[in-house]
Amino acid sequence: MFDFYLMEKRQRALTLPRAAQTKRRTRIQLEKEEVILEAALEVFANHGFRGATIDQIAEQAGMSKPNLLYYFPTKEAIHRLLIDQILDTWLDPLREIDETGEPLVEIKSYIRRKLEMARDYPRESRLFANEILQGAPRIQDELNDLKNLVDEKAKVFKKWMDQGRMRKIDPYHMIFSIWSTTQHYADFDVQVQAVLGKKANGDGRFEDAARYLDQLFVHGLKAD
Repeated sequence: MFDFYLMEKRQRALTLPRAAQTKRRTRIQLEKEEVILEAALEVFANHGFRGATIDQIAEQAGMSKPNLLYYFPTKEAIHRLLIDQILDTWLDPLREIDETGEPLVEIKSYIRRKLEMARDYPRESRLFANEILQGAPRIQDELNDLKNLVDEKAKVFKKWMDQGRMRKIDPYHMIFSIWSTTQHYADFDVQVQAVLGKKANGDGRFEDAARYLDQLFVHGLKAD
């Protein structure tokens, strides 16, 4: 048991910025970490985990490889921290669905927030999608947390359905459908813009998508 505890503690430490393992981090250290994370996000989003290298991240960050390795000991540590941050942000809209609220209003708000995230965080979405496409080898614990949250919200949706406040459907597949339709605009934005042409200028495509998804989901989920 003691050996397992030490191993687990060491594993958690390896996912942290090396500078963060000291008791107090300076403003410069924090700024450097943010520069590295921003650079890594760009590299991972474009090349995936397997295609990305420490050298590429260091070049993107404008620093030497030894300097980068002072802050993060491995590529895995950078990737893990990014994934943790992304999932925390990504799941906030789902967490905020209020059981005491009006069901269709809550679902509409959730869809809108997911579309806003597709618009504002396309690289984060691609990074997460790449990890899932590879079989999620580095985020199994996070997927367990995701399952627990989805189970919790599925019970809320089921309760609303049993109360006759929304149409009875499979709550899990409803959530999957919202994920797939909203994140499509992040992961396949190049394709969306190519098909829409001039209509894709600015943020108009996201507003059009929001109106369409309101019709698809909100009107489609009204109780019989």
